[in-house]
Amino acid sequence: MAAFGAPGKQYPEEVAAVVVVGSCMTDLVSLTSRLPKTGETIHGHKFFIGFGGKGANQCVQAARLGAKTSMVCKVGKDSFGDDYIENLKQNDISTEFTYQTKDAATGAASIIVNNEGQNIIVIVAGANLLLNTEDLREAGSVISRAKVMICQLEITPTTSLEALKMAHSNGVRTLFNPAPAIADLDPQFYTLSDVFCCNESEAEILTGLTVSSRAEAGEATLVLLARGCQVVIITLGADGCVTASQTEPAPKHIPTEKVKAVDTTGAGDSFVGALAFYLAYYPSLSLEEMLKRSNFIAAVSIRTAGTQSSYPYKKDLPLTLF
Repeated sequence: MAAFGAPGKQYPEEVAAVVVVGSCMTDLVSLTSRLPKTGETIHGHKFFIGFGGKGANQCVQAARLGAKTSMVCKVGKDSFGDDYIENLKQNDISTEFTYQTKDAATGAASIIVNNEGQNIIVIVAGANLLLNTEDLREAGSVISRAKVMICQLEITPTTSLEALKMAHSNGVRTLFNPAPAIADLDPQFYTLSDVFCCNESEAEILTGLTVSSRAEAGEATLVLLARGCQVVIITLGADGCVTASQTEPAPKHIPTEKVKAVDTTGAGDSFVGALAFYLAYYPSLSLEEMLKRSNFIAAVSIRTAGTQSSYPYKKDLPLTLF
C-alpha cells in the first residue's frame, strides 16, 4: 500500500478519511456444538486463530468497502503483534501509527462459538491498554484531518476520551462505540459523540434500563440523547437497530433482512465500520439509508465463520450499496 507520502510532505488526497483509535486482538476461536457449563470440559470440532479487536475489526470493514483508513493502536513486540501489522497492511490500512511495545503481549480473545452462532468471549487487552495520549499526539496529523474517527473501550477510557476531544476540536465527525460498556462512563463521552452506537446489553449497562425490545431500545435512546449525544443508535442483532437524534428525537426502527447465522462474532463491528464508511464517503445520504445499508453488510458477515475473515469486500456486495 502507498504510504502517506514522502517524509515531511503530505498529499491531501492520501489522507485517511476513516481513522480508528482502538484495539487489536488475536482471536483464539473454538467451534463447539454447544457452550460449556461452569466447570465442564467439552469437545470442540474446530479451532482457528483469527484477527479481531473491536477497533481493528471496524477499520477492516471500512477499508474493505473502499475507505482510505488508518489504525492508531498498540500491539506487543511478539509474533501475534508482527502478524497483526501484516494483516492490517494486507487490508490496505495505514500502519504508520500502529505501535509495538515490549511491555505487554498483543491483546488476545478466547472465543467459543456454538452451532447456532452464539458465542462467549474472554478478552485480555494486553498492549491495547498501553496506547496513551503521547501516542495520540504523534498521530495528531492523521486524526485531525480525517472525515470520521471511531473509538471504543478496549483501550483505556482516558485514551479514547482524549482521541474524541482531538477529533471533535478539529471538526472531525466522531463515532463512539462504548464497548465493552462501563456503567459510570465519563459524561464527556456523550457530549463528544456525534454518533453514539451500542448494542442492547451495552445500552442496559449505560442506562440502567432493560433493553429487550424495540420499544425499550427507543426509551434507552432518549436517555442517551438527554446526556448530550447528537445521534444514538442501538443495534438489536437480527432485529436491525433503533435510532434517534437531537433533530429527530422520535425513536425509529430500521429493520434488517433475516439470514441464517453461522457466526455472529464481530457483526456489530462490521455494522460500525460500514456506518463510518457511509458517514465519510456518502455524507449526503439520510441516516436511515446509511443504517439500512450498514445492517445489510453486517448481515452478510454473519453467514460465515470468523470475525474479519467474514467481512465482505465492496466487489462482493450489490452495486446499489455504493
